[in-house]
Amino acid sequence: MTGKHEWRKEDKALYLPKTKPELITIPVQKFFQISGTGNPNASPAFAENIGILYALSYAIRMMPKQCYTPEGFEPYTVYPLEGVWGLADPALGSEDKDNFSYTLMIRQPEFVTEEIVLRATETVRKKKPQLAVDKAVFGTMEDGLSVQMMHLGPYDYESASFAQMTQFLRENNLERTSLLHREIYISDARRCEPIKQKTVLRWTVRRIQK
Repeated sequence: MTGKHEWRKEDKALYLPKTKPELITIPVQKFFQISGTGNPNASPAFAENIGILYALSYAIRMMPKQCYTPEGFEPYTVYPLEGVWGLADPALGSEDKDNFSYTLMIRQPEFVTEEIVLRATETVRKKKPQLAVDKAVFGTMEDGLSVQMMHLGPYDYESASFAQMTQFLRENNLERTSLLHREIYISDARRCEPIKQKTVLRWTVRRIQK
């Protein structure tokens, strides 16, 4: 084994951008994912889904302590929670948070395979039978060319950061490829004052052909 992989250090460009928009290319990544709809502040299912994702992620992280070391494993820090957000009914707009749709996810290291996922799922099912672990799916995503920035402060104030990103698109001959947006939660909202929260905001984009 080599030294511990710390995403804050090794993947700084992906997770700790500046507080102004920048262009970046995001590679293929592996994730545990759970999709749903509704107000994240009022839905018990939303909190449960987060619990499932973390339980699976830590089950893989702790495998060597359970007398099983996957091929290619090296010590690492569990990646942060992410969410891809949209609207269940675009016609209703975003004022009503019950209209939100989301896919929550936590990235997994490259060594993770379907076999390892099955082992982790069985571990969580035995240790935490109250969790609906089968809601989670394992797969890959590739954002590719993207614009991202670090948003500081409450989630409800993200519109100011999105305005900066919109201006960046105009100035750099870019356009969004989707109305969805990704959020990466660098701060734990349960332990951090809203004013101090750090959230990466990301749009997938393409260059406008003239």
